[in-house]
Order: sequence, then structure tokens, then C-alpha cells
Amino acid sequence: MIYLDNAATTLIKPASVQRAVLEALGSMASPGRGGHPPAMKAAETVFNCRLAAAELFRVPEPEQVVFTLNATHALNIAIHSLAKKGTRVLISGFEHNSVTRPLNALGADVTVFGQELFDREAVLEDFKKKLPGAQLAVCTHVSNVFGFVLPVYEIAALCRQRGVPLIVDASQSAGVLELDMRRLGAAFIAMPGHKALFGPQGTGILLCGQKGLPLLQGGSGSESILQQMPDYLPDRLEAGTHNVCGIAGLLAGLEYVREKGTEEILRHERRLLAQAREELKDSGLELFTGPEGSQCGVLSLRSPRLDCETAAALLAEQGICVRAGLHCAPIAHRSAETLKTGTIRLSFSPFVAERQLSAACAALRKLA
Repeated sequence: MIYLDNAATTLIKPASVQRAVLEALGSMASPGRGGHPPAMKAAETVFNCRLAAAELFRVPEPEQVVFTLNATHALNIAIHSLAKKGTRVLISGFEHNSVTRPLNALGADVTVFGQELFDREAVLEDFKKKLPGAQLAVCTHVSNVFGFVLPVYEIAALCRQRGVPLIVDASQSAGVLELDMRRLGAAFIAMPGHKALFGPQGTGILLCGQKGLPLLQGGSGSESILQQMPDYLPDRLEAGTHNVCGIAGLLAGLEYVREKGTEEILRHERRLLAQAREELKDSGLELFTGPEGSQCGVLSLRSPRLDCETAAALLAEQGICVRAGLHCAPIAHRSAETLKTGTIRLSFSPFVAERQLSAACAALRKLA
């Protein structure tokens, strides 16, 4: 199998992740639900995972690291904390449905900025133009469709100047690009655990610059006498039993990222991106690529002769795993004028070898 669908889920993970999950299954109970050894071991693991995430993403206090089910869950907490009916919200032209659907459900007044693919300066200029009067901004760090790296630090600086809270969707950047909570000064940063942080599915993180409003109400293991959620983080936003086994695996994934280094992970993914561009040039396929530094981890393409879903199915028959279609981000395809066709998406990780990518490119050339 050649796995090139890491923008959805990193299937190939460090061996330490599986070991951590299996150990947790047999030795850990629920944190905050007892003083016995299995509960205390779980509590220690959960806290160590908070601490590792806080260190990696430069979060002032580990209590500001809230565990969620995935990035969608994290984004819903952030959006419901800051938006309501009529709130004027700026979103980039490359957002995922995890942003657009909650805003639509709330009845927010949404304005789209920056629909110029791989043009960071144009995105920033459009943001400046539309920022006056905004009450909230939401921006993905990296497009899940095209790998376009948006100017999120510059956008964050403009938000701070205007006093506009910012939510960052770091689903494709966490574990690959530098992500500095202190520098960004964002209200919230959301990320999945199961992509470039190499945790199991069912894990996610919300970095909180604000307390936020609980999306769920229930047991917290603290302040049990209260009939409201506790007023402090992380308990305020973590109702119910933690996914302790998943968090144990996520801790192992975070440790892998820290040991390998995001700089090396980024270099590897960009080497693969350059290799794919070279091996697929003159193939008849349309490649969506940008200037150096504007893209990472993801390459979208399409064929003028074969629809994307059919091409992906034919590749799957050869053991090559890619994703095709709209990738839960129709607004991004509208920005790139690919809404009618969708694209075939190749997405990389440290566990994709150059020879595997060459085999996939050869299969794509043959299909084209």
C-alpha cells in the first residue's frame, strides 16, 4: 500500500503511538474520578500530554490546552464561544466545512476574504480592506485542499491592532509548521490529533486564549456540587470521560514530533512536493502549485480526460490511497475555480518514501 491521504488521517504512525494506546487500555482509568493508581496514572498521562502540547505550541499554561474529539469539535467550541446570529465574521476563501457550517447554523454575517490561490500578498490586502467593522475572524493556516500556507501571523497582527478576536484552524499545520500561541495572540487555535500530530482518531486539541463557552455540559471530575460547568480551564470545556487511550497515543505522537522536529518534517514534505511536481510535469495533468514557501504537504491535481473520483478509484485498485472530490471544503474549490470537477489530492507525511511517491506518480502518468 502507498498511503497518500495524510491530510485526512495519518494512517502510518510511529510504533510508539500504538504501544501507548495498548498500555493505556490495560492500565488507565479516568482522570479526576478517583485517587487509586489507575486513575492517578491516567491523570498523569493526560497532564503530560497537555504539557507537551503547551511546550510545542508555546502556550503560556498547560491548562489552556483543552482536549476535544477532533478539530471539528474544537472549532465548534471556539465558534459558539465568539459568534451568534448577526455577528460579522471574516473567513478566508479556503475554509473547511468545520468552519462554514457552524457559522451558517448560527446565522452569522459571513464575509469571505482572500480567494487568490497561492497569492499571500493579495490575501492579506483583501483582509485589510474588509477588516473594518468585523467582530470575529477565522482563518485556516494551511488549505486542506491545496496546501496553500496563508499569512496567518500577519492576519493575527492586524486582528490584535483592531481588537478583533481570531480563531485559527491549524488542522494541516500543527506538527508541520511553526505554531506559536504567544506570537499569534489568537482567541483559539484548533487542531486534530490524528493528522500531523500522529495521534489516534478521536483526538483533538483546542488552545485557548480565552475561557470559552461550554459546548457540552456534564461531569468534569471537579466542583461536583455545582450545577454549572466549572469556571476555569480545562474543566470548563471538557465534559465527560476523557479519551484516555487516545490521549496516551497523542502524547506519544507529540513526543515524536518534538524529537524529529517540525523543521525536518516540513523539509521532507516539501521535498516530496517538489518531486511530485517534477515527475508529473508534461503528464497532461493540471497541477495546483504555488511559488516556493507558499505550499506544504498537499498537492491537488486533475485530469482533463478522467474525472477525479474515477481516477482515485483506479489508483485504489493499485493500492495507492488518495482522496478525490471537494474534500469538505467547497469554498476553497470555489476560490480556485475547481468546484465543478473537484481535485485528486496527494498529501504527505514523514512516513512517505520517495520511491513510493515515484510509483504513485508513474500510475498517475499512466492514467493521464
